[in-house]
Amino acid sequence: MTQAQSEDFARLYLATPRLAEVEAFLPRLAAALAAAEVASLLLRLDNLEGSAAERAVGAIAEITQPAGVALLIEGDPELVSRCGADGLHLPYDEKRLAAASKRLSPDYIVGVGGLSTRDEAMRAGEAGADYLLFGDVGENGAPPPLEWTAERVAWWAEIFNTPCVAFARSLAEVGPLSAAGAEFVLLAEAVWDDPRGPAEAVRDAARLAREAGR
Repeated sequence: MTQAQSEDFARLYLATPRLAEVEAFLPRLAAALAAAEVASLLLRLDNLEGSAAERAVGAIAEITQPAGVALLIEGDPELVSRCGADGLHLPYDEKRLAAASKRLSPDYIVGVGGLSTRDEAMRAGEAGADYLLFGDVGENGAPPPLEWTAERVAWWAEIFNTPCVAFARSLAEVGPLSAAGAEFVLLAEAVWDDPRGPAEAVRDAARLAREAGR
């Protein structure tokens, strides 16, 4: 997952639902990744540990790796290194970020979300995060409106080189966030809960990102 320097639109980054098991999810994931180009996938496991978590990561990787999709795992640096995933995603915490970077960088991606203030974003960037996610939380800890996320993305993209990811809560937000300067747009429930199915949602998201440009 690197900065999309050769393209003038945001690339897609999908986040799975929180999964207590992955088997039933695999066909939906395969359909989504076959529908349009996806740069990265964030795997969010729910109460899976040890060998069960390793098997889950392995099953997901069998779909992401042939598709050229970077696989990141939420929260567990040991699972990343044990299972050969491509990286880790963490909510912002100075000590956890420092420990994860020391353990995983430069061989693995270390991305950070949960950035409610500009000061936190700058600290995360200075600490060596490989990307910053905006829009998963706002300044009061609640989901922020589109305008807040777009403003934060535009501010970051204009000043800093570290890639930024923008969280789109709906397909309608993909275009504005791409236009604001996000290198990647993260989609979660907007894809998996789409009544048309994840493949159609991903196709639409890719189209909207390309049409908006940056």
